[in-house]
Amino acid sequence: MEETLYDQVGGRPFFEKLVDGFYAAVATDEVLRPMYPEDLTESKRTLVLFLCQYWGGPPTYMEERGHPRLRMRHAPFRINKKARDAWMTAMNSALAGVRDQLSDEQFDEMTSYFEMAAHQMRNV
Repeated sequence: MEETLYDQVGGRPFFEKLVDGFYAAVATDEVLRPMYPEDLTESKRTLVLFLCQYWGGPPTYMEERGHPRLRMRHAPFRINKKARDAWMTAMNSALAGVRDQLSDEQFDEMTSYFEMAAHQMRNV
């Protein structure tokens, strides 16, 4: 059985570090910050669970929240090109913070996924 990216990068601690970096950027971004609740704790937890599951970890996200339905869950927010670009800037900053833990292939795979997902969330 092929080892998942989740296993390759060391599991949940890697994704917690990635998400911490992402939300550090969100917290200071004038476009993104208003889209999130005052307390980012649950948002962070949810993103960690989603990313862990997506990259081959435990299905905790699905068990707790059901199918991700990313477009539906993001529908209440006005996500235009500016918001998408701000999201990618925050995620790229987070990826830079864990770059030393990723092979070139892993980095490219994650970057490609995040670019695709960010584009898919645009609704304006």
